[in-house]
Amino acid sequence: MTALKLLSRTKLYWGLIAIFLIGVLGSPMSSKGNNIFLSYGNLLDVLRQVSTTGLIATGMTAVIITGGIDLSVGSLMAICSVVCAMLLTVPGVTPGVVLGVPTVALVALCLGFVVTRFIFQNLAKSRAGADLLREIKLDGIRGVVTPAVVGVVLCCLSLWFLLPQIEPKFGVLGVLLVAPCVGLLFGALNGFIIVAGRLQPFIVTLAMMVTALGIARLTAGQNNAVLPVYTGSNATADFEILRSLVFGIIPMPGLFFLGAIVIYGAVLRFTPFGRYVYAIGGNEEAARLSGIAAGRVKIATYAVSGLLAGIAAVLYVAQYRQGKPDAGAGLELDAIAAVVIGGTSLMGGRGSLIGTFCGVLIFGLLSNILQLHNINSNLQLVLKGMIIIGTVLVQERNAGDLLAYLRLPGGLSAHKETAAAKRPSQETPSLNLGGNKK
Repeated sequence: MTALKLLSRTKLYWGLIAIFLIGVLGSPMSSKGNNIFLSYGNLLDVLRQVSTTGLIATGMTAVIITGGIDLSVGSLMAICSVVCAMLLTVPGVTPGVVLGVPTVALVALCLGFVVTRFIFQNLAKSRAGADLLREIKLDGIRGVVTPAVVGVVLCCLSLWFLLPQIEPKFGVLGVLLVAPCVGLLFGALNGFIIVAGRLQPFIVTLAMMVTALGIARLTAGQNNAVLPVYTGSNATADFEILRSLVFGIIPMPGLFFLGAIVIYGAVLRFTPFGRYVYAIGGNEEAARLSGIAAGRVKIATYAVSGLLAGIAAVLYVAQYRQGKPDAGAGLELDAIAAVVIGGTSLMGGRGSLIGTFCGVLIFGLLSNILQLHNINSNLQLVLKGMIIIGTVLVQERNAGDLLAYLRLPGGLSAHKETAAAKRPSQETPSLNLGGNKK
């Protein structure tokens, strides 16, 4: 492997290293002469701040790899933050309870049915030695009755756990169950409409973005633009654990983010589901003809995206001590930018979660550097936009093309001439339009 190819393949990591070095060398110093950027507290703040965007970007990566897009994640996070804050602070039957508890019951019922049926199908395939892509018909007991019973049992268990928490207000585990389930349901609805209606993901998720924002405002109430959450006062003191340092080393939101990257990355890398995601993004029609249930895979990716938005909402409430209908405004754009900076192609079929992780860190370190230098917030937006364009340009082109463009003042023409010289010369045939034949 030549040095140029190695540089091209590792350019994302070099970009992350370059941003980090810029932060180190250009960092202001504290009164004691310490590098502020390199301080442990500052780096922890960076990880804490990028965790919400990172969770959203983790789910967005698989969606984009399939060739889709999800513009609704910001609004889904907003509605989940409202539900979370209301469950924590308001006792009794509230709009948050009406929306959240039935959603958990429905998700438990469907999840129990789908997972049990999936297990039975794979057991039957392994016994028959059949191709994993081929559908195997199950009998009524294994195909319907047993999955339905498992789903009903999970539904009853979830209600048994949640219903006693309605009157005294919900605890940490309660909101960690309800909010992600709300996000999962809306995300799955996105995928179902896209697949069943054969609609463009952009249009469907744009409509869901507006719809979820309206539902979030209706749930919060017209007089509740912000739902404050004060641990130990109007909410359980245990909720403070979600903004604490684990073993005094890593912030809890960062642990959720890293866990999501590792788990979902392993799923995409080592499981058939991950291979199906890449196959659909590469050529959905070919994947469908080869026997892949493309519709189910796409629904699952949107459902996971909504699930991670719900988890991000709970961490948002813990970090900022509030839930509000516009909590995730513009977050979907930050997530998409981080995913694209990480090397995932918007055309689908190419990308990785390790790249998304680097993209999220680049975005977070850049914001931190600008803040440390007290750059005007409006100028920060301009600089971020320019850096995003430059980074994506590098990701979408190989190093050889860039060097050819920059080699001479007339780099573009030189590049074309070089490319033409490499092709075998061909004589252009002349057209004889009624002329004399020689």
